[in-house]
Amino acid sequence: MIEHFRLALINLKEKRLRSWLTLIGIFIGIAAVVSLIGLGDGLKLAITSQFGISSTEVIAVQAGGITAAGPPGTAVTISLTQDDVDAIQELSTVDFAIPRILESGKLEFDDRVVFGMSMSIPEGEQRKFAYQILEVEPLEGRLLKDGDSKKVVLGYNFLANNVGLGKPVHAGDNVLINDVKFEVVGITAKKGSFIFDNIVHMNEEPLKDLFGVGDEVDLIGVKIKDKGFMDEAQEQIERLMRKRRDVKEGEEDFSVDTPQSALATINSVLTGVQLFIVIIAAISILVGGLGIVNTMLTAVLERRPQIGTMKAVGAKNSDIFKLFFIESGLLGLVGGAIGTIVGTIISYFGTKGITDFFGSTAQPQISFMLISSALLGSFVIGSVAGIIPAMRAAKQNPVDALRG
Repeated sequence: MIEHFRLALINLKEKRLRSWLTLIGIFIGIAAVVSLIGLGDGLKLAITSQFGISSTEVIAVQAGGITAAGPPGTAVTISLTQDDVDAIQELSTVDFAIPRILESGKLEFDDRVVFGMSMSIPEGEQRKFAYQILEVEPLEGRLLKDGDSKKVVLGYNFLANNVGLGKPVHAGDNVLINDVKFEVVGITAKKGSFIFDNIVHMNEEPLKDLFGVGDEVDLIGVKIKDKGFMDEAQEQIERLMRKRRDVKEGEEDFSVDTPQSALATINSVLTGVQLFIVIIAAISILVGGLGIVNTMLTAVLERRPQIGTMKAVGAKNSDIFKLFFIESGLLGLVGGAIGTIVGTIISYFGTKGITDFFGSTAQPQISFMLISSALLGSFVIGSVAGIIPAMRAAKQNPVDALRG
């Protein structure tokens, strides 16, 4: 077997130009598959990190709207209210239920204006729960406390100068929100989420007064008593909200989402896109395999005298078959190795670019399982592509082969 590999390498070196041209097809296909799968995984990583809430004991309730575009609570037919919050709070599986209000407005600093979202922070015991599920910590200054009426906490990107204000905002600075002056008492640590790193935290009552919000809420955050109650709590909330909003099952104008269901939906969509792209890339591999078939068939015709000589000195059909089989497998393996290296580099730096674009703290990772699978697959493709040429070479009549 070692001798077969040695002879295969010698033959590939002799036909160097043809070998390299044959490698291109496999190289492009494997590089495309490895890079696209890696980039798809990186995109999943970056997008799922945008949720910013890692607790598995939190359920989000929001009203359904005419369109799914925009932040929670926008363009809804019937808004949620504080009464809905109080009713959900009384369910047996629920520990806490807190209202969340999201309002869009303008923020001015150093004579520059940007537009974004303000998020309400509840008072009392619910404040601790809100910070717990958001996993918010101050990078500068402090978080909001009860009684802070003209004070706000800004997301990390205001300090990182990534919101378009021209210069960083620090704790202790003053900003104008909808032309009303507020003191910045803190900047939150980076979460890697373009939602939470760009948001303005404001106590609930000051936010209501500033934006003229009544009894309506955009989102209800529900903390269940135990992870094991997740499905039961979701069903209880759905039954309660159907009764309160007088709608039948299947006609809900609201949604009750668990973190798992939201992530599963996103992952399903991204996996579908990733699969579609990989199928397209696989066409390149097929073309590469056909290139190997063509190259090896040509090699059989050119090397008929060599085949005849080998058979004349005692080589068996199996020896001839193994020689051409291994040679085609090596073509696939070498092309796959180069493609895997290039694809891995593209996916690594591409993923880094994606996570930087989304502001995610997630780091790109190299999948050794993907690399080993690509190498094995390229060798198998090359070997399979060489079966027919190898069989044809093995069946050569030694007398006819020596005649050329």
